Amino acid sequence: MVKAKVIAAALALALLPACSGGFCFKWQKHVMDGSRTGVKCPSADNVPQTLGVVEDGVYTSPNGRSFDSGSTPAVAEALIGVQPEMARLKEVIAYAPKDLVRRGPECELFDFIVDRLAADVAKVTGRRVDFAFTNTGGIRVDIPAGDVLLDDLVSMLPFKNYLTWLELKGSDIRAALEYMAENKPQCISGGRVVIRDGKLVSAEIGGEPLDDGRWYGVATIDFLLDGGDGYKLARGARDYVITDVLIGDAVLADVRALTAAGKNLEYSTDGRMTVEE
Repeated sequence: MVKAKVIAAALALALLPACSGGFCFKWQKHVMDGSRTGVKCPSADNVPQTLGVVEDGVYTSPNGRSFDSGSTPAVAEALIGVQPEMARLKEVIAYAPKDLVRRGPECELFDFIVDRLAADVAKVTGRRVDFAFTNTGGIRVDIPAGDVLLDDLVSMLPFKNYLTWLELKGSDIRAALEYMAENKPQCISGGRVVIRDGKLVSAEIGGEPLDDGRWYGVATIDFLLDGGDGYKLARGARDYVITDVLIGDAVLADVRALTAAGKNLEYSTDGRMTVEE
């Protein structure tokens, strides 16, 4: 469950007309800010206060409004009923001074994830990592400002993508970056890329121009090895290691380490990805 203020921000969808049985109607949006029923995002120990209660088929919301017909009582009962199973996800694992929002071509959240990927792959495999690459589509939700829940991180990295190391020739990295330029910017670490009008203009790794003839250590996820999002990074690999560590578990350990060290969950961009029209 994403925090209410994040859900509110995500509800900026256009109202699309629909027709059925000769009747036309439009969907209506309502901001989930607690103003209608008092419902807010629950923690592990305040479910009645934030979601309300259902008794004898009647749902009473936190602000006292009652609903005894339609689907509202059943939906409320189902939502309230799963809260015990979700209690562990309400653990506060970090504090974020500001929202970490997914946006391209580069943002604090993307840079944080792929930089952690680079460091974690190097640590787990013991191999040199010159460059890291992962897809933005694997990062599913923003991190809201304030207390960061385990639920937030699990929702952000929900897929079973495993940390992976590859030894790739510069020409194969260039081909992947050219494909990226033609389609959609992705997350990179250890390098700088300039894209103009859907074409790769320049690429650097370690502060030097990408060398087509050199072999580089690359950190990534197994999803991108043979077809994920159109990438087939393993095709040209001279060597590779697929670990048994999920990227979500690795990043969770990194976030817990930040908190244990008394640090906030925050990051900054450095201009590694430039896209010009």
